[in-house]
Amino acid sequence: MTDAVELDALWDEFHRVVNMTSQELAAWLRVGDAGEPSEPPPSEAGPSTGRHVLAILQKRRTDLTDDDIRTMYEVVDIVSAEEDGENGDGGPGSGDVRLRHRLMALGHDPLKPDR
Repeated sequence: MTDAVELDALWDEFHRVVNMTSQELAAWLRVGDAGEPSEPPPSEAGPSTGRHVLAILQKRRTDLTDDDIRTMYEVVDIVSAEEDGENGDGGPGSGDVRLRHRLMALGHDPLKPDR
């Protein structure tokens, strides 16, 4: 279990790396599945982690579950690893559209200016 101080730090870091609003993320998840032969309903659009990030964005910190906390750690780790790789060739800012789209499915747009 995560203590209050650790949860506060995770909450802040998660909201730093997830720089898309819930509306932007929901729209992106729908776009990613648009045109598929059997397009899913909007509530099921996008990868499961992206949908979970969207659900977390709509929660208060006090309502987080252990599963939410695991997903938050996962997203922070993935985005932080990609940000660390950004300084070399192939980072999200270098024009790698597929990488940008994968990160956007987690709520992080590497081309969006810092808040």
